[in-house]
Amino acid sequence: MKPGRAGRRRGARWGGLVVDTRGTWHILLVIMSQQVTGWLEVRVSEVCSAGGALLAPVIGISAYREQAQWGKWETDAVVLPHRYPDRVAKAGGIPVLLPPVPGISEVIGRLDGLVLSGGGDIDPVGYGAEPHPETTSVRPHRDAAEAELLSAAIRRGLPVLGICRGLQVINVAMGGSLHQHLPDVVGHHGHASAPGSYGAHPVRVKDGSQLAGILGRTQVDEVPTQHHQAVQRLGDGLTAVAWSDDGLIEAVELDVPGCPFTVAVQWHPEAGDDLSLFHALVAAARSWASAAALTP
Repeated sequence: MKPGRAGRRRGARWGGLVVDTRGTWHILLVIMSQQVTGWLEVRVSEVCSAGGALLAPVIGISAYREQAQWGKWETDAVVLPHRYPDRVAKAGGIPVLLPPVPGISEVIGRLDGLVLSGGGDIDPVGYGAEPHPETTSVRPHRDAAEAELLSAAIRRGLPVLGICRGLQVINVAMGGSLHQHLPDVVGHHGHASAPGSYGAHPVRVKDGSQLAGILGRTQVDEVPTQHHQAVQRLGDGLTAVAWSDDGLIEAVELDVPGCPFTVAVQWHPEAGDDLSLFHALVAAARSWASAAALTP
């Protein structure tokens, strides 16, 4: 649907939805796997009110394609833990799930911010390594989709928040590599203490970093953690800004022209009570959308 088509009259009806045609439009795609339902829902939301005030920015969140079961169904589905969209919404954003399909990066022009979510391991082929026996849940289609999303976001200067795997995606995309199994490196299982649950450990944050400003402190006593991989070689343009007690990199920031907000953490802020990272992303997305609206 083209914005101009709906804009011919106020309160135009399209596809069973009544849309307010004042202001600037973004199209939000909420897609479920065709094998699950065979339908596509298109929703339209306003970015600017009639008075010009910016409303909630649209935040895309990368999702998984996995075998899932609900009710009497078990089939291929696009899924994401509810905590991710819940935290984005509580921070004032409009969350939109982004499935790992070819061409998904074309949606970047309709977003105001991006979250690269947690999940399975990245294919080590992407950083020139042989797979470790403990490297599991590799999904090449997801690797490719998130790399496309990140590349498109960086080109546009879109605010990006990487979470756990999302940090690793950013690091690999920038030419870095990963430790494939941390117990071999640090000698303990403290970063992934039990399957299906979050552990906790402290992190030290670099004074003066963007992350320290967001969190309001340089020492965090506990962060929710569940990962068995981490940064080995830091990618180009990235700066390490947080570390665990065993010396692992726990957060990075991207320092390239035109990208004022690309922050990634190895822990899971969506699993905790501190929403500061989500508030910072939404604030950056709102500023980005405001600046983009003024650009001819």
